[in-house]
Amino acid sequence: MNLSFMLFLCTLTTGTMLSISSSEWIIMWIGMEVNLMSFIPMMKTGMSPYESEASMKYFIVQALASTILMMAVLMEMNSQATWTTTLMLALFLKMGAAPFHIWYPGVMQGISWSNCVILMTWQKIAPMIMISYLMTNNTMTMIIITMSVMVGAIGTMNQTSLRKLMAYSSISHLGWLIMAMLMSNYYWMMYFMLYSTVTTITVMMFWNMSMYHLTQIMNMKMDGKIKTMLFSSILSLGGMPPFTGFIPKWILIQNMINSENYIMTMIMVMSTLMTLYAYMRMTYTAFSMSNQITYWQVRVSNQQMMFMLMSITLMGIPMIGMVSLP
Repeated sequence: MNLSFMLFLCTLTTGTMLSISSSEWIIMWIGMEVNLMSFIPMMKTGMSPYESEASMKYFIVQALASTILMMAVLMEMNSQATWTTTLMLALFLKMGAAPFHIWYPGVMQGISWSNCVILMTWQKIAPMIMISYLMTNNTMTMIIITMSVMVGAIGTMNQTSLRKLMAYSSISHLGWLIMAMLMSNYYWMMYFMLYSTVTTITVMMFWNMSMYHLTQIMNMKMDGKIKTMLFSSILSLGGMPPFTGFIPKWILIQNMINSENYIMTMIMVMSTLMTLYAYMRMTYTAFSMSNQITYWQVRVSNQQMMFMLMSITLMGIPMIGMVSLP
């Protein structure tokens, strides 16, 4: 970590805090621009051409979304509905919600794991809070939610890049986050905190073991405990009970059923099951069929940190027990 990285990290944080604490749309836009101009230099950490390509893609998409956002803020729209829709489309484009997700897996593929964590968690905070000021239960919102969970589920099928796998998982969780926002601010904040925790844990395990492709997991000579921790985190990210990632989805499903929103409940649960199928297929293959192949040798430098991450992943088991008690 050098001084320039620390400087850009501070301005990245400042831009987000400026956006979420302001009451004026133009100041929110300024905060998001400060955030964007801080994150792009952080994406270019090495000399790889993939990082240059990813940073250029990210800049073009974010500049387009910022232009639409500023146009909507400064122009007088004919109706309130048109103004709200334009703002929300710009913010959905900034986050990478389907059907505006095309850029997201490509950018994730070209950047480091540390930047992947920032892109999947911190970079969603300002657009999500801005959307919460505009959120209404209309047809466009339902289409965005449905497409996000379906694209996230389909994208995980036959995926060999772990960074793209995490990107499609993030798109799927974005659909759940928007549905949680329709219920209340408390639900989406709770979901976002647990999602960020589980995502960070999973990425830190990949980062610690220098994993970037699915074949590395399948063909690595790995200690059984480490492999168990890794796949427990992946299944928790997919929402497998009784891990921590299942708890926010369980709460949302209960509230959707109580609200008699059965169709969206069925769509979202079925898409999660598709994602879990892909994760379970990876898990069974890694534990049984490819267990003895030793092309790579993994060395875990900090086992204490790995076990601490594992304990957070398994924290959902006692939490579910406490919630289930009468």
